[in-house]
Amino acid sequence: MLSVEAIDLYYGASHTLRRVSLTAKKGEVTCILGRNGVGKTSLLRAIFGVQPIRSGRIRWENQLLNDLPPHRRARTRLALVPQGREIFPRLTVLENLETGFAPLPHNERTIPDEIFTLFPVLKEMLHRRGGDLSGGQQQQLAIGRALVTRPRLLILDEPTEGIQPSIIKDIGRAISYLRSQGNIAIVLVEQYLDFACELGDSFAVMDRGVVKYACDRSNLDPGEISRQMAL
Repeated sequence: MLSVEAIDLYYGASHTLRRVSLTAKKGEVTCILGRNGVGKTSLLRAIFGVQPIRSGRIRWENQLLNDLPPHRRARTRLALVPQGREIFPRLTVLENLETGFAPLPHNERTIPDEIFTLFPVLKEMLHRRGGDLSGGQQQQLAIGRALVTRPRLLILDEPTEGIQPSIIKDIGRAISYLRSQGNIAIVLVEQYLDFACELGDSFAVMDRGVVKYACDRSNLDPGEISRQMAL
C-alpha cells in the first residue's frame, strides 16, 4: 500500500502542499481530482522524489521513501505515466518500450505480452518512430512503457488529456484489467470526471495544496465531486 502521511512541500517560499494525506491500495484505483494548479502534479513529484518534502512521510509497501532518490524509488516498482506522455519521438515503439528496462534486473528485461494484448496497435507499429504515432497511440505507448517495469504502483497523470474517445475507452479497459489482477495499486490523476467515476474506488479532490474532499465508491456522489472541483 502507498501511504502519504501529512506531507508539506515548498517551492522556495511557496507552500505548495499542506499536510496532504492519501492512501492507495493494491487492486484499487485511487482518483485524485482538481483543476489545474491545485497541487496534483506536485503530489506526484513528491511521491517519486523529484521534489523533496519538508515534513510528513511517504511509505510504500512498509518502506519509508523520504530519503530515497527517484531512481531508487523506481526500483521499488513505482511507475509514472506523465502528463504529456513524454515518449521519445525519434525512437521506435520498440525502443521506447525498452527504455522501461532501466530499473529492472537483467533477467527481467523483456516486454510482457500483456502490453500488446491491451494495446494491439503497439505491436502493429513496433518499428515505427514514436513521433509518427497519433496522440492517443503515444499515450498507449507511454502506458506500455510504464508496464514494462512490472510496477506494483502505477500512477497516471491525466491520461485522457487531448485523447480521442475511442482510445479513452481502450485506456479505461486497460486500467480495469490491471486493477482486476489485484497486484497493482493504481493512482489516477484526472479532470475528466466521468472517466474517474467509472473507474475509481476512492476519490480525493484537491484545491490550493490540500485535500478538501474525499470519499469512496460506497458513498460516491458525482454531483458533489463536481461541485467541489468547481469551488
